[in-house]
Formats: sequence, structure tokens, C-alpha cells
Amino acid sequence: QVELVESGGGLVQAGGSLRLSCVASGRTVLDYVMGWFRQAPGEEREFVAAISYKRYIADSLEDRFTIDRDNAKNTVYLQMDSLKPEDTAVYTCAARRMRESFYTSTDYYRRGSDYDYWGQGTQVTVSS
Repeated sequence: QVELVESGGGLVQAGGSLRLSCVASGRTVLDYVMGWFRQAPGEEREFVAAISYKRYIADSLEDRFTIDRDNAKNTVYLQMDSLKPEDTAVYTCAARRMRESFYTSTDYYRRGSDYDYWGQGTQVTVSS
């Protein structure tokens, strides 16, 4: 069992930055694929970023978002720079157990339905 708690959301002006944190308890993040997803009102949930033995960022966000992990703190971070109003959404951290097969897979990190554990989400609002 993994419990995930996000923090770091808030209101920021366009062009600003935020760093979201996801603290995992119960298991070490090294054993899991850790992902970030977001969902805006009226929109479907979308993949933002993930980290396992590699880092993955959604193509449309890779010039502004980065993901990192502090193993000692069992925490995953999502750094968001040059924020835009369209980045406004609830951002949620998720985890799925890492498997050997993922080393030869190209999309194991992308689908939210594959993740087993979810945090409560944190609201990010970007004003214009």
C-alpha cells in the first residue's frame, strides 16, 4: 500500500513557476513508477510527467516542466515554469509498481488507468 500526498499548488500569474511535491509513504518511490496527471474542469485527465528509471514529460510540456525525485525524502517533484492559464487544473500524483517488462516498454507510464495509487490532488490556477 502506498499513500501519496501532494502539495505546492496555488494561484500564480502567467509566466510564473510552481513546484509540486508528492510525498509517498508505505513504500519507497524507487519501487514505483511515479506519475503526475492533471485534469481541468470539463476535460479528461491527461498525462503530465512520470519518473522511474527514466524521466518522461508530455511532449507539449517538455520545454516548461521537469520531474525529479528525492529518494531520501521519498518525494517526487514536478517543477513547472513559464506557466500559462491553460495549465490550470488539479494535479494529481500517482504510483504503479515497477516491473521488469517496463524496461522494454514504451508507454507503461502514460495511462492513468494503469496506476494503482493516487493522491488527493492539488489545485493549480494560473491567472492571465
